[in-house]
Amino acid sequence: MRHFPHVMEFEPDERVLYMMQIFGASVQGASHIRSGKECQDSLKKVVKDSGAVILSVADGHGSDSCPYSKTGSFTAVNVFCKIMGDYLDTYAGQPEMLFTFLKREGDTKIAQEIDAEWKRRILRLHNRSKREIPLNADGGSDSGAIYRLYGSTLLGLVITEDFLFAFQLGDGDIVKVSESGVYSVIEADKILGTETHSLSKAEAWKKAITLIRRREENEQLPVMYMLSTDGLSNSYKNDEEFQKTCMDYCVLLKEHGVKAVSDQLKTWLQETSEMGSGDDITALFFYEAAQGR
Repeated sequence: MRHFPHVMEFEPDERVLYMMQIFGASVQGASHIRSGKECQDSLKKVVKDSGAVILSVADGHGSDSCPYSKTGSFTAVNVFCKIMGDYLDTYAGQPEMLFTFLKREGDTKIAQEIDAEWKRRILRLHNRSKREIPLNADGGSDSGAIYRLYGSTLLGLVITEDFLFAFQLGDGDIVKVSESGVYSVIEADKILGTETHSLSKAEAWKKAITLIRRREENEQLPVMYMLSTDGLSNSYKNDEEFQKTCMDYCVLLKEHGVKAVSDQLKTWLQETSEMGSGDDITALFFYEAAQGR
């Protein structure tokens, strides 16, 4: 069953290109509403003066052992956008050099920086909040135990005029949809059960997956990219049903426009959670179409 047929986190973005729109929403999962647990997901977008776009979605684990995972996911999306924004600034006007750097260092240096910066910020936040400091066997601060309190996944996407760079650590989906079909931008590792890779784990960067590719010179429009936490895909019985829904979103955008879809998005996601996984759901969209839509 397709969990479709209403208020969004981001207004459609019209600053850069009239034909490019960005919008998204996070909703509290149906099971979390019943248990009184806050939404653990976060999302963030940045539009640079150059027209480059940075999108990020994160899913806090939300288990009893991760009581501060909302803070963990919020920190994750901010870290991704800050680090990638700094690289876009550093290589401003040098797209080929940035492409080469990300191709060579995306799953090593970039992943290491994201991992280290997330952990640095989490320790600082934990200490500033004056929360209890777990101790290790030697009586010192157990930083690993602190990180686990804030566990989160992370998805990120950078879209420039010339290329696309995608980052994934943990579950969730990054998909591209056009008239030619639906495909996963990154084929992430599938972990059995409810366990997922996490920023909270030691050397988390080693589990990161990245992809960089050039954008087609005459890319078929309209095109839609969507980042979503696993609460969305897990609400469908199989990948085919999930992909059908992704295509439905693209068709709705083409036929009814961004405002109509963005105005309804929260309601649709809430209904999807109620009829499906019961989990928090976040979806963040980049939609590019010809003038007039």
